[in-house]
Amino acid sequence: MDPGNQTSVSEFLLLGFSQDSEHQLMLFGLFLSMFVVTVLGNLLIILAVSSDSHLHTPMYFFLSNLSFTDICFTSTTVPKMLVNIQAQSKSIPYAGCLAQMYFFMVFGGMDTFLLTVMAYDRFVAICYSLHYPVIMNPHHCGLLVLVSWFLSLSYALIQSLLMLRLSFCSNWGIQHFYCELAQVLTLACSDTLVNYILLYMVMGLLGFVPFSGIIFSYSRIISSILRIPSTNGKYRAFSTCGSHLSVVLLFYGTGLGVYLSSDASSSSSKGMVASVMYTVVTPMLNPFIYSLRNRDIKKALQRLLGRKLYVH
Repeated sequence: MDPGNQTSVSEFLLLGFSQDSEHQLMLFGLFLSMFVVTVLGNLLIILAVSSDSHLHTPMYFFLSNLSFTDICFTSTTVPKMLVNIQAQSKSIPYAGCLAQMYFFMVFGGMDTFLLTVMAYDRFVAICYSLHYPVIMNPHHCGLLVLVSWFLSLSYALIQSLLMLRLSFCSNWGIQHFYCELAQVLTLACSDTLVNYILLYMVMGLLGFVPFSGIIFSYSRIISSILRIPSTNGKYRAFSTCGSHLSVVLLFYGTGLGVYLSSDASSSSSKGMVASVMYTVVTPMLNPFIYSLRNRDIKKALQRLLGRKLYVH
């Protein structure tokens, strides 16, 4: 890039989806309804787990953390998009864009780590059931969540600090509905080599290492389940991790589709649709997956909602 084209940037433009006013109104209603369902659904999971002593176990402790993370993950992008649609504006301040990227990386990383930790929890519960209370004690569970927060916050902070050293050209239009890191880097006039190295290195680590841990855990889980003599015992064992496996497939299927598929990266429209799947649709579906497939959660929700209705 020509250094003469560099300038101080005060805001970016989120070009997002369709520019048509009718489509914008439809998108506003669609994303608003999905956002409300996501927040309420995950909030109900958190309330159900916290209010029912039967659910004060490691599995549901991690689930409530995942629900909190999903609320924050969706809240990082959707509210700003709704405000811009309502105000007929596409701008986002430079500081706001950096903040959005930071929190997106934090909560995206947390989702990845928590899904891995939940797989480890199911692995210990099924393969080392006699030692489960000792291994997955409250101190160990809290430490796993704290380490997940530390890794996510550290990466997001490093990447955000590296973004501060960049200067941008006169083209400030981002072909996305939020400040997506890779899209913002394409607008920089200064050298972005370090940013890209860190981006792809962490993408590989967040994609390969946790997913490998999940694959290893479930290979051992399936091996243990197949050794159970009774069909009923096999079903009960698998039912405890069926919901988590569904969420993992949904999250990684859409997330890796965005960042590792050349088709998604070559087409901004495909990339945005895939991003909607894992930033909005997946967090919205998680409470339904867990509540529909888990009898403990269904019972806790019935008690919680029944108690609320009784009070009113």
